[in-house]
Amino acid sequence: MLPDLDLRLVRYFTVVAEQLNFARAAEELHVAQPSLSRQIQRLENTLGVRLLERTTQGSRLTAAGAAFLPKAQQLLHGAQQAVQTALAAAPARTITIGYVDDLVITPAVRNLRQRYPDAHVRTRHLGSQDASMLLERQVDVLVTRTPLPIPAGDLEVTVLYSEPRVLLVPATHRLAGKETVTADDIAAEPLVGCTGMGVEWTTFWRLEPRSDSEPAPVGPTLAETYEDKLEAIIDGTAIAIVPAGDRRYTLRPGLVTVALDGIEPCQIVVATRTADTNPLVTEFVRSAKDLLVGHITSVTAPPARSA
Repeated sequence: MLPDLDLRLVRYFTVVAEQLNFARAAEELHVAQPSLSRQIQRLENTLGVRLLERTTQGSRLTAAGAAFLPKAQQLLHGAQQAVQTALAAAPARTITIGYVDDLVITPAVRNLRQRYPDAHVRTRHLGSQDASMLLERQVDVLVTRTPLPIPAGDLEVTVLYSEPRVLLVPATHRLAGKETVTADDIAAEPLVGCTGMGVEWTTFWRLEPRSDSEPAPVGPTLAETYEDKLEAIIDGTAIAIVPAGDRRYTLRPGLVTVALDGIEPCQIVVATRTADTNPLVTEFVRSAKDLLVGHITSVTAPPARSA
């Protein structure tokens, strides 16, 4: 029965055989010379033959060593090819980038694809209420607005920039045309109720807690989609607080925005799972920080699924 060969020992032998000097071979292999001598002896014991002889001038190959050397070199080359073949056959590196509502991430996605042409870079458009897909590993990265409608304890959050909040009202509303309004100006105005969102998200967009410690009044319509929200506002039954950059409302004539004074802005962020080892995640965050800061824009496209 043929002995099992340790490729590490075979590599040590080929370097010594090429150098014909243990000291130089040990330096090239970054090992101690006594250790290298022991490893060559282990290989010789495995094969049952003497491969090298030491002389006063250095070392020389025995007949068995000279016959073994080209086969050993072929063996190492074949092993390297086997590794490369396995890597080439493995699934390509992939990343799925989620983004919500009206946000546009094209510059960062294009940059990632250009830098990693062999990677599979996918995008997935979500509604705000679908942010849990990040924790469920259906997306690897999420570009969204704060506050996050999901627990942030297991997430890394990178802030790209801040975005003001504005009031969205019908053009016939008493506040339409105002330069700015305050939270007190709209304290009695009913807001559109939205479903499927967390408490932190809901209170942020309803401007709670309020100065009178009362909950914000909510209109009769419970919106499950962005379209539902716009319908409620157009009907005059409620108003809404929305991000200043979200211009999807312009698809519906008769709606206007009014600046809000003294209101904390929301933030555009990139959220990832803590300790994610996918290198493409790190690279996308880098691209987003370089290319999306202040450049994420709104699109006039069909509305997202979330309210």
